[in-house]
Amino acid sequence: MAWKKVAEKDAVAPGKGKEFVVDGKRIAIFNQDGFHALDSVCVHQDGSLAPGKLDGDIVECPLHFWHYNIKTGELQDYIKGVKLQTYSVEVKKDGIYLDV
Repeated sequence: MAWKKVAEKDAVAPGKGKEFVVDGKRIAIFNQDGFHALDSVCVHQDGSLAPGKLDGDIVECPLHFWHYNIKTGELQDYIKGVKLQTYSVEVKKDGIYLDV
C-alpha cells in the first residue's frame, strides 16, 4: 500500500461524506470526529454511501437504508459478517491522504 493525496483539507465538510475515485476504486471519505475512509459502494445495489446520512459512526445508504460503521466498514443490519474495505487516513498540511 502507498499513501496518496486524494483531496484538499477542506474538501469534506464536517458531518458529511464525499466520494473519490482512487486507482479505479470508489472510496468514501467521511469527516466525523476525524476522517474515515471506506469503499463507497453499498453491497446491496451499488449505491454510493458518500451522500448518506451520518448518525455518529454509522452511515445510512441513501438508496435502501442499509447501515455501515464508517470506522470498521461493518454492515450493521441484514447480513452478518459483511464488511467493506477501510483505509487509513492522514491529514497533512497540503491535503487528505489515503493508504491505498
